[in-house]
Amino acid sequence: MKVYPTEKIRNVAVIGHGGCGKTTLVEAILHFTKATNRLGRVDDGTAVTDFDDEEKRRNISINLGVATTEDGGVKFNLLDAPGFMDFVGEIKSALQVADGAIIVVDAVSGVEVGTELVYQYCEELGIPRFIVINKIDRDNASFAKTLAQVQALDEDKKLVPVTIPWGEQADLQGVVGLLSQKARPGTGKLEQPIPEAMVAAVSQARTNLEEAAAEGDDEYLMKYLDGQPLTPDEIEDGFKKAVLAESFVPVLVCSAASEVGIGPIVAAIRRYMPAPNEVAAPETSVGEVSVDSKGDLGLFAFKTSADVHVGKITYMKVMAGAVEDGARVWNHNRETEERLGTLYVMRGKDQLPVKKLNAGDLFAVAKLGETVTNDSLGTKGSEVLYQAANYPNSLYAVAITPATQSDQGKMGATLNRLAEEDPTLNWYTDPATKENILEGMGDQHIDIAIRQAAAKFGTNLETALPKVPYLETITRSGKAQYRHKKQSGGSGQFGEVHMRIEPLTDSNRGEDENFAFKNEVFGGAISSSYMPAIEKGIRSVMEEGAIAGFPMERIFVAIEDGKEHPVDSKPMAFEIAGRNAFKQAVQEAGPSLLEPIMEVKVTIPEENMGDVLGDMNSRRARVQGMDSASGKSLVTAEVPLAEVQRYVTDLRSITQGRGVFSMEYVRHEPVPNHLQKQIVADLQQAAM
Repeated sequence: MKVYPTEKIRNVAVIGHGGCGKTTLVEAILHFTKATNRLGRVDDGTAVTDFDDEEKRRNISINLGVATTEDGGVKFNLLDAPGFMDFVGEIKSALQVADGAIIVVDAVSGVEVGTELVYQYCEELGIPRFIVINKIDRDNASFAKTLAQVQALDEDKKLVPVTIPWGEQADLQGVVGLLSQKARPGTGKLEQPIPEAMVAAVSQARTNLEEAAAEGDDEYLMKYLDGQPLTPDEIEDGFKKAVLAESFVPVLVCSAASEVGIGPIVAAIRRYMPAPNEVAAPETSVGEVSVDSKGDLGLFAFKTSADVHVGKITYMKVMAGAVEDGARVWNHNRETEERLGTLYVMRGKDQLPVKKLNAGDLFAVAKLGETVTNDSLGTKGSEVLYQAANYPNSLYAVAITPATQSDQGKMGATLNRLAEEDPTLNWYTDPATKENILEGMGDQHIDIAIRQAAAKFGTNLETALPKVPYLETITRSGKAQYRHKKQSGGSGQFGEVHMRIEPLTDSNRGEDENFAFKNEVFGGAISSSYMPAIEKGIRSVMEEGAIAGFPMERIFVAIEDGKEHPVDSKPMAFEIAGRNAFKQAVQEAGPSLLEPIMEVKVTIPEENMGDVLGDMNSRRARVQGMDSASGKSLVTAEVPLAEVQRYVTDLRSITQGRGVFSMEYVRHEPVPNHLQKQIVADLQQAAM
């Protein structure tokens, strides 16, 4: 693979709702540009960017695939991102290094929830984009209807067709290019005159294209307003400027599976998509750093994957400077040096070696030691950290256990590797339940992670619904005393403790926000040297719980009195007495379970509003606010975690997959009295 200058590079994310034909479009572009000698297909497992076993098994994209090709001296780095929202992390990673995006829309299904989300992501990041209306040859396909739906997504930006269909559905014969004003039949590359029946429609669409181009440059605008026609070169230049300014969104049409309309899409990428140095310089820890091949080296790791044959593969973007194979670079996040071996540009799983890459290009390297996704590397001493992608909070969790004893030792390392590959995966040991928890974006996301643990790392894991991480506390004051006395010949054990406990408040709080301990014993009934042992016994109960086995919080303890023996009293005796006196005092102090409360923000079609609110009410939700925008309803509510552990699946069912939500922990608060008794009984029964 030859070396390309920055201005001849196009990094393009191909995104959209699941099933809209993104991967097929990438296949068609690769075939059109002769990067492949045949058109791969998702259904038969031959697609270049869907090479993972799980992708072939499910016939959907799961991982971000990178495929490079070339047309007219310009290099395309195509980033094929999944459409299913369980894999939103892969979409975010693609957009973090893309300079432009193609949003693929199904001409039959129209705008779907995935379309809306990826369009919103592009808006947030300021990424220039194309709309490609695909599957125009299918039954019930409609270019005009789909175009209107996409326009409704963003009324501030005008959609400007660059190609329009020549026929539709079974009558599709090809596409018409508005810049060339030529028809391109079928899969052919040869152009021909516009059919007579389409002349009027093409003329109007051409006028819209020329107006958009004129608005991209003041000089062209003055010329256009003076009644002088713009030349094709001026239209191309002005239109690209308008695209870069995000004033307009180009629209193209195709049938990727039939390879109809692919040539104009390839030409549009080459002409109108920005080079890496034509977009805003990336934000870093030291401000903006220009995309210049002559500056200090800057690299950003945007994806990590495990390969069963070569080990870890790290995908990077050259953010600044130029990189050569064998280079030694400094990882600013890990503060360690890495040696880059052979540099590869990727075409699916195929690795094409390259000696050097300039600023803006994408590449992969194998077997780095410490580098993981979102790390910044470069020249030691420069300390330039590039901004990481903004990944959403997890929505779905499972408790995981090793399937066998041999899997026990491998589980931690395997989960760490999975989390390195996918930043939307996270695992931890819950201090309240003592369970190992794996979090992700949905049931398919977690299921695939568990399968990859077995296939890639030989670690078999079992999953279950996690326990809710309740906490325990008290609601009023309570008193208790306990005498521990043990005599078994020789030196015995003796300790007696009288204590008072209260809810922790600002008036009795110390440095610890959850626990305060005070010695109120007067007259030497208990030596002060035994107080640490009493406190140790109390803290041990607070860790393991007094009513249901969960950690306790917000408790004040005062030792009021007690007794000791000059011979038999020992720290162990007072620790035991402290433990048992505390347990008894808790029972007198109105023990209460605290449950985690989550803030849930739901975005749904307006027609689903009633069903979602009714479902929320059944989950003990407290609705905090409702709003609407662009035909969508937005609901914010506080809901107990126990009621929304599987909400991602339930919401998809209620809204036919069109609802999305985010979830974030807010606080713990008391479980209602009518539920607490049953919860405690169920937990105690499960522990037996």
